[in-house]
Amino acid sequence: MTITSCKKEPVVDKSNPFFCKFDTPFGVPPFEKIMAKHYMPAFDTGMAWGRKEIEKIVANKANPTYKNTIEALDASGSLLRKVSAIFFSQTEANTNDSLMKIEVEISPKLAAYFDEISLNPALFSRIKNVYENQAKFKLNDEQKFILENLYKEFVRNGANLNGEDQEKLKNINLRLSVLTVSFDQNVLEETNSYRLIINKEDLKGLSESLIASAAEMAKAAGQEGKYAFSTQRPSIFPFMTYSPDRKLRKEIFTAYTMRGNNGNKNDNNSVLAEIVQLRAEKAVLLGYKTYADMELEPRMAKKPENVFSLLNSLFEKANNVARNEVTEMQKIIDREGGKFKLEPSDWWFYAEKLRKEKYDLNDNELRPFFKFDNVRQGAFDCATKLYGITFTAIDNCPLPHPDATAYEVKEADGRHLGVLYTDYFPRESKRQGAWCGNYRSHLMKNGKEITPVVTTVGNFTLPTDDLPSLLSLEEVATLFHEFGHALENLFNKNSYNRTFVAQDFVELPSQIMQHWALEPEVLKMYAKHYQTGEVIPEALIEKIRNSSYFNTGFDNTEVYAASLLDMAYHTLEAPVNIDIQNFEKDFFTKLGLIPEIVSRYRGTYFTHITGGYDAGYYSYTWASVLDNDAFEAFREKGIFDRAIAESFRKNILEKNGIVDALQMYINFRGREPEIGPLLKNKGLM
Repeated sequence: MTITSCKKEPVVDKSNPFFCKFDTPFGVPPFEKIMAKHYMPAFDTGMAWGRKEIEKIVANKANPTYKNTIEALDASGSLLRKVSAIFFSQTEANTNDSLMKIEVEISPKLAAYFDEISLNPALFSRIKNVYENQAKFKLNDEQKFILENLYKEFVRNGANLNGEDQEKLKNINLRLSVLTVSFDQNVLEETNSYRLIINKEDLKGLSESLIASAAEMAKAAGQEGKYAFSTQRPSIFPFMTYSPDRKLRKEIFTAYTMRGNNGNKNDNNSVLAEIVQLRAEKAVLLGYKTYADMELEPRMAKKPENVFSLLNSLFEKANNVARNEVTEMQKIIDREGGKFKLEPSDWWFYAEKLRKEKYDLNDNELRPFFKFDNVRQGAFDCATKLYGITFTAIDNCPLPHPDATAYEVKEADGRHLGVLYTDYFPRESKRQGAWCGNYRSHLMKNGKEITPVVTTVGNFTLPTDDLPSLLSLEEVATLFHEFGHALENLFNKNSYNRTFVAQDFVELPSQIMQHWALEPEVLKMYAKHYQTGEVIPEALIEKIRNSSYFNTGFDNTEVYAASLLDMAYHTLEAPVNIDIQNFEKDFFTKLGLIPEIVSRYRGTYFTHITGGYDAGYYSYTWASVLDNDAFEAFREKGIFDRAIAESFRKNILEKNGIVDALQMYINFRGREPEIGPLLKNKGLM
């Protein structure tokens, strides 16, 4: 594909795709044309143009208005937004040495650039003028919401600080930008550098598909004839679940939980300690007691006390359930003649034995019915039944990676809604976990609709030469989860670039989609045997339903523990000077976390809290209250009731970021959320 229609811009390299119109299907990024060398010139030019746009706003002699100040600020930085969206999506999903070097270089530059804007006194004066005189501008509800949040964001970012304190803030932000990039790159390197290499005789208990994947991984590592396992979830946890070799399970689990804590060049202890220290200093500088107080102010929770109240209550319930699970698994160990106490690295293996014993169900029995392509299509079909939208694969479309697939998404009447990429298999160039992002967000510009380009990314079980990708129950839930995020990004109807999403609300659209994944009606739509095409039998569906509360103590305890750890770090009051390992040991002891469970994330590989979920990992739990309560509305009317689905789309998916979060929920549900459905569905009554 060629790139044409370059705009006539001063002092730009027209061979750089970022300075040209994207002449591609639906204007998606021309990934095959974008090279590492193109990013820095585009970043630098984007910031230069952005500065000129800000200078123009500030120099305007006319009285500040919503149009000449708020809308002008929102429209500024279009090139920088474009290059940033593409660059940071690629560094997460398809990075390399060149991109990692650019990330280290550009992060402090961007931090300084955004500080220039948020700490510009003349710009803030105009924003404040509009804020204090908004009654005369006849603003609509979206404009009022944006103005309210924009003004408060500037204040939280230091606009009211004196010059000396602003310089302190800039230095803190600069250093944090470097540290968070280093932290994430260290975790990626630690994950990629470890392999458990074993021989054929060590494969007892493992599935055919897992063995095939391990053989290919070993071959790629130069160990042909052997079998390799990594600390990526699709590799480590099936191994932990089915390998009877206790020593090998402990070895790989230790590697997983020690990432960033090995005293090598990738050690994150001092990095995280400095991040926590600087965040605490930043909060005090801005007039807050703790960093969590500052971060929670614009969210639904509002203050740390509300988060602790929810988490501590749920943790106690889950921890008690987990103790019962330990007792049941220890009985199996004792009955089999094992002369040891259950340890964290034993949990998956004996939990699977317990599931088989209690429910006659094991993961390998289910995987043949969860072929990746079918599960993805099942998510698409759910959206079609709920909202009428369709998904059609796009041929000859630029892809962010050869593993990715592009789809055009259309409304029921055939109108173009957006483009969706799916990219779900692990590789060394991709960070751990699963996520959803945008290469381009929805926008109304001069009365014209700019449609979104969305990407969903994961690390699911790889296909092999002999087998397709066969997913676990957890991977099925994750695919539906990220697809829920994608629907929100596709449906969003904001009029401006800048939106204000309450982070503890953001997981509602994703987590509610998980409820459909294992509904019997939905399973029959997509769960078909990869060889025979047989629809999943009623007996297996019944086993899934009967086992829905299985391992719920563990599943919830490890998440609540991680959420509380995040809050513990970010409610420390300055000055902070901690040893990460001692802090976490003391914290989990005081919390009462049972020794058989390790927090889902330990600090040195807790990338959520360096990548946007700082003082926010609790959001998954907060949103669980919402999604469980919201799904009850569908249960009451039918899980594919179009009227309820339309209300959910109009009141939440289209409005997220431009309406107060609680008000959105009330508009949909007719009342505030209730916790009862969460306790029931999690088995914590």
